[in-house]
Amino acid sequence: MIRFHSVKYKNFLSTGNSFTEVFLDKRKACLVVGENGSGKSTMLDALCFGLFGKGFRKVSKTMLVNSINGRHMVVEIEFSVGQKRYKVIRGAKPNIFEVYLHGKLMNQDANMRDYQEHLEKQILKLNYKAFTQVVILGSSTFTPFMQMSQSDRRGIIEDILDINIFSIMNDILKVRQGALKSELQELDYDIRLSEDRIKTYKSHIKALGENRRQKIADFRDSIANSESHVEELQKVIQSVLDEVEQKQSNIDDVEDIQHKLQHTQEIERKLKDAKARGDKEITFYENTEECPTCKSHLEDDFKLQKIESTTQTVSEIESALEELDNKTRQIQGQLDTIREIQTEIDDLNRKVSKKQNEISASQQYIQKINKEIEKLNSEKSGDDSKKLEKELKELKKHEKGKEELVDKRHYYDLAAFLLKDSGIKTKIVKQYLPIMNKLINKYLASMDFFVQFELDENFNENIKSRYRDDFSYANFSEGEKMRIDLALLFTWRAVAKLKNSVNTNLLMLDEIFDSSLDEGGTDEFMKILHTLGNDTNVFIISHKGDILNEKFRHVMKFEKVKNFSRIAE
Repeated sequence: MIRFHSVKYKNFLSTGNSFTEVFLDKRKACLVVGENGSGKSTMLDALCFGLFGKGFRKVSKTMLVNSINGRHMVVEIEFSVGQKRYKVIRGAKPNIFEVYLHGKLMNQDANMRDYQEHLEKQILKLNYKAFTQVVILGSSTFTPFMQMSQSDRRGIIEDILDINIFSIMNDILKVRQGALKSELQELDYDIRLSEDRIKTYKSHIKALGENRRQKIADFRDSIANSESHVEELQKVIQSVLDEVEQKQSNIDDVEDIQHKLQHTQEIERKLKDAKARGDKEITFYENTEECPTCKSHLEDDFKLQKIESTTQTVSEIESALEELDNKTRQIQGQLDTIREIQTEIDDLNRKVSKKQNEISASQQYIQKINKEIEKLNSEKSGDDSKKLEKELKELKKHEKGKEELVDKRHYYDLAAFLLKDSGIKTKIVKQYLPIMNKLINKYLASMDFFVQFELDENFNENIKSRYRDDFSYANFSEGEKMRIDLALLFTWRAVAKLKNSVNTNLLMLDEIFDSSLDEGGTDEFMKILHTLGNDTNVFIISHKGDILNEKFRHVMKFEKVKNFSRIAE
């Protein structure tokens, strides 16, 4: 059983630089109240972030850091699994991820991802999806079980029933099946090779002379064909290389052209600066009556002369800029053409490389055939008999090995059949489905919701009323859906406790009373809470503190002081 003791956090969402600590195992039932934005639901995000590195609500890690302080976000969670007491510390800006066992830091040699996997699979034996189905139920960002995909539903049930070990076994089996397939393929190759050799030796023994000469002749024909193919490839390569050379000759010096482009752009920049100065000077003489330096009056003739002179200069600059623009486009066109040619050259070079690889393969084949010819020329009938006897023994050995591997494959196939989703896992699920369905309907009836609710082995719902009308989850109102979600939540917790898989003291319900449950549903739900054992600690987060206060002995109130959330004293 996982027993959560406390969660504390600072600089987390609206929480400031002082730790907010919530003791999770002190009270059987606690009502959590406060105004909107006071930080009631922050503890849910803190729990999920501390354990799994992400919030309960869909908020990015960076957004979890308090926006005012902007750093030193830390979450600390203390819990026990059996006799082992753990503390998880996780933070951002700077990043922190530490797991302590009995106050001693655990090995951190593994990377962050492996460390997280160890926390979930080896310590908690609980992942994020299962945690948000068994421990936390929310009204806004929570994805109910009935709205999940079939694969996600299956994953939750497998975690609860503690049968995901079969999925791990199936993954291991697939690896071994792959290795076995490779072994069989290699043995088949060895068998075919032995059979070919045996046929060859028998043929040699039967008709050494003519058959050997014929085989050698065939080998040499094969060599001739390969050599002819090599010559054709060489011609193709030479043709391609000539084309490359021709295209290469059409390429001007790229660096020189780029230098020209940069030089032209630099001249263009200077001309634009000169034009800007001329325009400024024209504006000055058009709008100025006296010299700003000596304060003397500027004669109209003088100003007119200056304006005309400068205007002429500006006009010449504009003409020069136009000419430079044409030149720039021309140079850029040259560069584009060069790049296109270079791309074509690269394609041709790749073609050459491909043909050279073909030549290399053909030459290797020729070498192999020549070795076979040498072997045939050196062999004698006596040698063939000895080799035949040896090869027959090898064939027998290979066939026996294959027989053993085929038997092993049969067992692997049987195991794969048992381990697939429709195999042993489904049989286990079928065993627990009646219990699950009975519990679901028990909790629904406790909340005065009288329907017959059943999950099948594919985790699809079948819902009938007392009048035998068929329904689906989507047909119901939000309040009725919430009753179904609550019934499923308590069912998963009961089954997990029965299996001792995802068994925990903590249950957190976020705003389930605020919109979806009416007064009758709330009263019936409270009755269910009272039936929970003393080892269950329930936190009810709600806006309806004025209505629900009298139903709880313990109330925790959150408030905001100077823009920071805290627990009210």
